[in-house]
Amino acid sequence: MGNLIIGIDIGTTSTKVILISPSGQLLAEMSMGSELSSPFPGWAEANPDKWWENVITLIPQCIRSANVTADEVAAIGVSGMVPTVVLLDGEGRVLRPSIQQNDARAIKQIEILQSKTDHDEILSCTGSAITQQSVGPKLLWIQQHEPEVWSKIEHVMGSYDYVNYRLTGEYTIEHNWALESGLYSLLTSDWLDEILTNTQSPRSWLGPVCHPSKVIGGVTQDAARETGLAKGTPVVAGSADHVASAFSAGLQDQGQLLIKLGGAGDVLYVLNQLLVDERLYIDYHVIPDKFLLNGCMAASGSIIRWFQEEFAPEVSYAILDSQAAEIAPGAQGLVLLPYFLGEKTPIHDPQARGVLAGLTLSHTRAHLYRAILEGISYGFLHHIEVIQSLGLQIERTRVTNGGSKSTLWPQITSDVLGVPLEHIADHPGSSLGAAFVAGMGVDLFHSWEEVERFIDITKITEPSEENTAFYKERYSLYRQLYELNKPLLHRISDNQS
Repeated sequence: MGNLIIGIDIGTTSTKVILISPSGQLLAEMSMGSELSSPFPGWAEANPDKWWENVITLIPQCIRSANVTADEVAAIGVSGMVPTVVLLDGEGRVLRPSIQQNDARAIKQIEILQSKTDHDEILSCTGSAITQQSVGPKLLWIQQHEPEVWSKIEHVMGSYDYVNYRLTGEYTIEHNWALESGLYSLLTSDWLDEILTNTQSPRSWLGPVCHPSKVIGGVTQDAARETGLAKGTPVVAGSADHVASAFSAGLQDQGQLLIKLGGAGDVLYVLNQLLVDERLYIDYHVIPDKFLLNGCMAASGSIIRWFQEEFAPEVSYAILDSQAAEIAPGAQGLVLLPYFLGEKTPIHDPQARGVLAGLTLSHTRAHLYRAILEGISYGFLHHIEVIQSLGLQIERTRVTNGGSKSTLWPQITSDVLGVPLEHIADHPGSSLGAAFVAGMGVDLFHSWEEVERFIDITKITEPSEENTAFYKERYSLYRQLYELNKPLLHRISDNQS
């Protein structure tokens, strides 16, 4: 067996594959785009077969780029969006596009399940309320709206579980998909019969729940032929993308926080013991006996991408940054609510909608772009307030994902939050976490602390005290804008159905 490790990340807008060595070297890194589809208001879907096409293209490219052979690959770990819902038939064929974690179509089904269950009991059992994030309402939506699909379902799984299935032929569920699905009990470490019964979903649809570093199987002959990997190469259960990203960014102890400037905005805080709050999600850390408080905004970087594609298709993000940097904080009175796909944490309102308030004829594209960055950052601050309201202290904050490479977005985020942001040089993100977990699964690493050899802090974005004080005042307008307009936003949502 060799000693190299492949990490794969199934992301919202791209698939990434990396190849690392246990000594801390990143030997190869490749990515390919994938599309997020929103055919109706509040919908968010993707094509699982496209993820697999990307994987079988990128793995050989990484192996060739590193000038190594497939026999030198000792293990594979996959991370991905969670809890994305992938439905397969009895032959393992995808029945429909995946329903993404930020999809907000199942509004009525959320209400149905809430009415049939006890809120406090569900919160204590699963660690979260029944919300836009939950898998149960989405399954109920399929049953009610797509009966032909429903009748063919044999397997339900997540994004990275699906790629694991294509690699190994095994139907398994990684334990953070299970936990975030709302179908799984923290108390019994088993599927929750009450929710399964209320959605008429049999247990047989759900595979065995596995810890991240557990080897679930080896690469099949068919997968070896498609990927160029050696048959039998061990594959571990993997990890939720945000959990893998937090770990690979060095979050190991309570008090450490990660801001992910990705397609969806994540806020992750390490806990040394379990703490549940209905405004946030709870995750298992990849390190045993630790947890992560998880705040997840349904849309953040995806709003920036939408704006660029629709209103500035010929303009680079760097130019948009430089133009918006010339605009003073506050974007000349503009305030954005970033609820373009409803909102998950902390308001849990799938009927929330995006709002850009304060427009005048004097505003330019640069004003709008800056308002978008500020509105997303206010969303992060809302999460920080929730964490601090629980009596938790933030001792260190790091920033990752594509948005961390922007010249403006991290600065605005730092100013709004009032904290320094530590940047990690050339950080591969979730794919690195997935690779490290795989290395632990086959004993190429012997302690979780060894991830530090992959982390290099090369830049710290410092907040401006003046800007922080200004944004604190503007933030109150952001909060009021939603609360005062919530009934109207719900009426607008009803008219979009």
